[in-house]
Amino acid sequence: MDQLNETINKIISSPIWALSFYVFLFCLVVLWLALVVWTYKDARKRIDDQVIVIVAVLTSLVLPYMGALVYTMLRPAEYMAEARERELEMRAMEQELETMRACPSCGELIRPDYVACPNCRRALRSTCPTCDKVLEPTWKVCPYCGRDPRTQRVPPPVEEPTEVQAV
Repeated sequence: MDQLNETINKIISSPIWALSFYVFLFCLVVLWLALVVWTYKDARKRIDDQVIVIVAVLTSLVLPYMGALVYTMLRPAEYMAEARERELEMRAMEQELETMRACPSCGELIRPDYVACPNCRRALRSTCPTCDKVLEPTWKVCPYCGRDPRTQRVPPPVEEPTEVQAV
């Protein structure tokens, strides 16, 4: 038994064992510092308050590995840029819905520039017979060409074909 203990002591006291222990410790320290840097970068992207960012980084620095784990569990679910983008999309959708109106016939949402309802095919507006621009139903005159929309378009005169004389 003494010989086994002596062999184990020789292995542990060898310089290769000490070197591998120091390399392992170095890797642990590098990983710890990398987690601190990652916590800082991630917190800046997710948290708007600088005090909370500093607290997260200090927690990661003071509590090796556990600080980064705690930050990972408590951090906001999305980046600030994603939240802003989602908010802008919501505003754009709200504005689009505000500009839409309901079809008087079927109640389907329609855009204000539609001439007919795509759902029930009801005519919502008419076009000017002279210039083919869309008119509101209450307009008495076409604002584009100045003509009365109730008048019919006069077709252009058809010229009579002339005979070609053979030479």
